[in-house]
Amino acid sequence: MAKASEAEKAAKPNVFMRIGLFIKQIIDEMRKVVTPTGKELLGWSFAVFIFVLLLMAFVTAMDFGLGKLVMLVFG
Repeated sequence: MAKASEAEKAAKPNVFMRIGLFIKQIIDEMRKVVTPTGKELLGWSFAVFIFVLLLMAFVTAMDFGLGKLVMLVFG
């Protein structure tokens, strides 16, 4: 039984080593991030703005249409 406990301790690093490994992995992933150019940022911002406007128009139409339908059904 004592050998199994020692093997588990050897396989599982302590909490500070795990935190250090986690931070190292975060830094390694952040090095892979590519910053967009100004032109790309402007293009994507415009695309998101248009998408939000279309979504707002869709939700407004659904709200108006369902409101009219409810008034028609329940008067």
